[in-house]
Amino acid sequence: MTFTILTVCTGNVCRSPFAEVDLERYLKDLDVRVTSAGTGALVGEPVPEPGQRLAREMGIDLSEHRGRQMLESDVQEAGLILALTREHRKAVVSTSPAALRRTFTLREFARIADHFAAEAGTTPAGDENSSDEDRLTSLVAFSARVRGTIPPPAENEDLDITDPFRQPDSVYRESYDAISRAVESIARFLTAGSTPPARN
Repeated sequence: MTFTILTVCTGNVCRSPFAEVDLERYLKDLDVRVTSAGTGALVGEPVPEPGQRLAREMGIDLSEHRGRQMLESDVQEAGLILALTREHRKAVVSTSPAALRRTFTLREFARIADHFAAEAGTTPAGDENSSDEDRLTSLVAFSARVRGTIPPPAENEDLDITDPFRQPDSVYRESYDAISRAVESIARFLTAGSTPPARN
């Protein structure tokens, strides 16, 4: 079966769609589906023009995206949920408490990825007969077990991604750059060290 990753923010028109599309292109060779939704989505709305323009500069096309409300079924079906802030993580778990061990903030999961990046063999790689779903499910379970052992950031706010909605271009750039760095770390972690594609 296909492994599903869900990215979640508030309106689903800025942060989570950028994370969705960026992550999707890194994982295109795996049997993985990446989707996104909002806890208070601007349903049917496109990504604002500044967001689309700055995303294009980074090689990300958001022109077809439309805001979508997060449903309980989205949470239940996802093997990994990446929330853009701690509040979004809380909202996901409130929707489905059983999702706690599959839900992380984007930056939280990236910190786990970075922590183990240099320690080959410390994460469950699976064998050559493992499906992508089995391997990634094991990796998420491993991450849930070790998350309490990873040194926390200096400030809890460092686990969040700034909301750029209706903000100047500089805030969009700050937000997208932070997402991009986190996604790159996560992609390396999920693909067991395979070389990510070159950025445009």
